[in-house]
This record gives sequence, structure tokens and C-alpha cells, in this order.
Amino acid sequence: MNFTNNLEEAEKQDALRNKILKYIMYKKRTEEEVRIKFADEDENMVEDAIEYFKEQKYIDDYSYVERAIKEYMALKNMSIREVEYKITQKGVSKNIVDDYICKNKDTMLKYEISSAKTIIIKKQKNAEYQDIKNYLYQKGYMSESIEIAFEEVNK
Repeated sequence: MNFTNNLEEAEKQDALRNKILKYIMYKKRTEEEVRIKFADEDENMVEDAIEYFKEQKYIDDYSYVERAIKEYMALKNMSIREVEYKITQKGVSKNIVDDYICKNKDTMLKYEISSAKTIIIKKQKNAEYQDIKNYLYQKGYMSESIEIAFEEVNK
């Protein structure tokens, strides 16, 4: 009887791992996204599966942050603060995001200034200097980035 129960548990664990694997292979996911998606499953089995996939490097929040930031940088104009907010909304620890941003401070600052310049150029036709500046502040741009962006645009 005990052997049968262990076999059933192992089969359930394998089935759950397969479901989770399909979910994370379709698109890279954070630990928290996996927990939320499989919240109705056995919590211990989900945690075991997450640990297993972390060991296998299928779930890696740091590489998720790295990839997400590179995507944002390629496709969107955002402040560093906006990037941080979007990623923490996916359930990634703020410490992991901050760590990545600190390690890539120069690149992130260049990106923020470049994003601000793009927005300034678009908005300059229809908006006043102060309105654009306020808009950028609201979007989370640092005042230093805003000033540098305006200087570079107005050269």
C-alpha cells in the first residue's frame, strides 16, 4: 500500500513538473508567476518543482531581469524607475532588480537619457519645456537625466 502511494505521489509530481515545464518553456517566467499560475496545485509539490527548475536554470529571476531589461531597452522609452516597477510587478524581488541596475549603472543611465531625449523630441513640437519636464518627472526620470537630455537635444 505504501509503495502505491509513493508511486502515485511521484506520478503527480512528474505531471505537475511537466505542466510547469510547458509553462516556463513557452515564455520565460519568474518564480512568482509560476506560484500564481499553479496556486491551485499542491503547494509543496509546486515549491519542489520550482526548486528543481531553479537548479536546472529553467527558472532564474536574475536572468529574467537581464532579459526583460534588454527587451525594454530595445523596444520602449522608459525611465529606470518605470523599468524597475514593471519587473517587480512580475514578482521579482526588488533586491534582484536593484542589483542588476547597480551592476549596469552606466548602461542604464545612458538608456534613461536616450529615452528622455526621444520623448523630448516627440513632445517639443506641441508642448512647452516645463510641461515636458513635468511629464518626464511623472514618468520617474531622474532630474539629472532630464537636464542632460534637454542639453543634448538643444545642442
